[in-house]
Amino acid sequence: MYEDFAADLAVTMWADFDETPTRTTDSPTITNLDTVVIDGNFPWTIVTIEAEDGTTGIGECYPSPGVHEVITDYLKPVLKDENPLDVERLYYLMRESLSGRGSQWGIGTIAISGVEIALWDLAGKILDQPVYQLLGGKMRESVEVYADCHAGEAMVSSAQEGQSAETYEPDAYARAARATVNDGFGIVKFDLDVPSGRRVNRKSRHLDGPEIEHKQQIVEAVTNEIGHDAEVAVDLHWNFSPETATRLCQAIDGYGLAWVEDPLPPENADATTMVAEQVNVPILTGENLYGRHGFRELIAQQGVSFLAPDVPKTGGIAETKKIAEMAEAYYQTLVPHNIGSPVATMATVHVGATVPNFHALEYHAREIEWWDDLVDQDEPLIEDGHIEVPDSPGMGIELDWDVVEQYKK
Repeated sequence: MYEDFAADLAVTMWADFDETPTRTTDSPTITNLDTVVIDGNFPWTIVTIEAEDGTTGIGECYPSPGVHEVITDYLKPVLKDENPLDVERLYYLMRESLSGRGSQWGIGTIAISGVEIALWDLAGKILDQPVYQLLGGKMRESVEVYADCHAGEAMVSSAQEGQSAETYEPDAYARAARATVNDGFGIVKFDLDVPSGRRVNRKSRHLDGPEIEHKQQIVEAVTNEIGHDAEVAVDLHWNFSPETATRLCQAIDGYGLAWVEDPLPPENADATTMVAEQVNVPILTGENLYGRHGFRELIAQQGVSFLAPDVPKTGGIAETKKIAEMAEAYYQTLVPHNIGSPVATMATVHVGATVPNFHALEYHAREIEWWDDLVDQDEPLIEDGHIEVPDSPGMGIELDWDVVEQYKK
């Protein structure tokens, strides 16, 4: 029932939007669309899209409940028998088919993003070209990667479930940062919205003086340890009010931070711009914004120094490239968010290869020892804090499906 409804809705709405291009007898067609979830440090939803000749493209959706159902119940019937080389047309077709069901933001956009990535990979394989070439060619041979490093457990929620406060002391962060730099990374980032051992009313988005001092001590310990060996950034995860975010940024000014990420909730571009104008540290945000329209106001206001779209969340490869092009008109730089598997990572690498205003790509899986094992190649993807832009067709990687089977949910 869902498949028939989705297909009928897409045909009806698309008929008013555009005409389907005439196909030739040798045009490739899409035969199947499916997902599998890998149990990494996040649930990585891998998308597979198959053409009639057996060629398969791979993509990835941002970790979200319900993505599989959106893809298989709604998008699969929409894309079946379509030409996978018409990536941009199919992107708009998917958006129209989910109009009113999240194709502007949220779960629908996330599902579309993963499928769009898989379409680019499939198109590249069919045409025997790397994705970056289909996007206009590359501007750099490699993309810099920055690493998240943590004291204690990887996620703050673990501390809130009873982990000792000592795990989050400044010295623990300094040691974690040094280990990350020793791994070859030239930019490291750590969470600063962490427990201090004191009782704090987090819902108020306010920190008192001792709490701000605790965060300042962490920054001081890390930057003293790292010196000029690497850049250091911090993440606040949208937890604070403009008042507290301003005071905190002022307290950690002077330590030469690369950026402060997400000091405020993402919905209010005016508030973020106001804080950025009152502090000296660069502000980064954007992982919770969707598509060009979601970034438009923040870009036009020139509200922050760095933008952090998440490719498998914000609309996919081409949409992220368009966000970068909008940002370039205002001299803003991309530092994409990424908590994904090698698939999401390589999708972002191809964006980074094609735009001038690309600084670095996030890597959030240092604690996953088998992360590289997912890729069917001998060499690690990341070497000396960089990923080489591959010249092989599609995104340039293939998954080792035996390893996927081993770690799938």
